[in-house]
Amino acid sequence: MDALKQTGLDTLMSLSTGHPKITIGLIDGPIDFSHPAFQGSKIRTIKKSQVAACKDASNIACLHGTFIAGILCSKRGLAAPAICPDCEIILNPIFNQNIEDKKTNGAGITPSTTPEKLSDAIIETIDAGARIINLSLGLSTSTLVIYERLQQAYDYAVQKGVIIVAAAGNQGNIGNTSIISHQWLIPVSACDENGLLHAISNFGPSIGRRGLMVKDDTPVRVVPVLQVHL
Repeated sequence: MDALKQTGLDTLMSLSTGHPKITIGLIDGPIDFSHPAFQGSKIRTIKKSQVAACKDASNIACLHGTFIAGILCSKRGLAAPAICPDCEIILNPIFNQNIEDKKTNGAGITPSTTPEKLSDAIIETIDAGARIINLSLGLSTSTLVIYERLQQAYDYAVQKGVIIVAAAGNQGNIGNTSIISHQWLIPVSACDENGLLHAISNFGPSIGRRGLMVKDDTPVRVVPVLQVHL
C-alpha cells in the first residue's frame, strides 16, 4: 500500500502545499542546498554562523538532514513526499559533518550529540519562531534514565504551545526512553506495508497512548537515525 495513502497524507497534500506562516523547526544535520528539489524552499537557520550547507553530500549527517528536509519541503512531483513545500523551515544543524571520520568499511560514523545540546537546540528553535519541531533522532542505547534538562526543554515547548514530533528509534526495543517519554511529544514508530509495527521500531507506552506509525521501507544502514550519545 502507498505510504501516503496509508497515513492519509495524500488527501491533505491534495488540498494544500502548506502555508508560510507554518514554521517547522528541523533539528538534524546540514542540507544539500545544491539539490534541485530545494529550489524555492523557505529554509533558514537560527544563527547566521551555523553551517547549514553540506560540505560533502555523501556524509551521513548531510544525507540525513537532506532526507528529512526533502520529506518536509522539497518540490512536489519528485521522489520525496514534499508534505508542505510552502512552509518555512528553521534548520538547527546539531550533527557534525566531519568527512574525515571513517569506519574501516569506508562508511561514515553515525553522527551524535548529547542530551544537553539537544535540549539547548530545542529551546533555541522555539525562540526562533518554530511552531512544530521535528526530531528524527534516537538514543545511542535504550535507557530509562530521565534527563532533567531535556524534560525542561519539553516543558518549555508546552508553555509556548510548540508541537514536538519525535522518532521512536530503530533499535527494536520495547520500553520507554527519555526522548519520547514526555506526555507532550508525539512519538512516531515505523510500520510495515500492512500497517503493523515494524520489527526494527522501538515501542513503548508513549507510542501506544499517543503515537503514530509511518511506513518504513528505507534501509536503516543507508539513512540511519542520528544519535543522542549518552
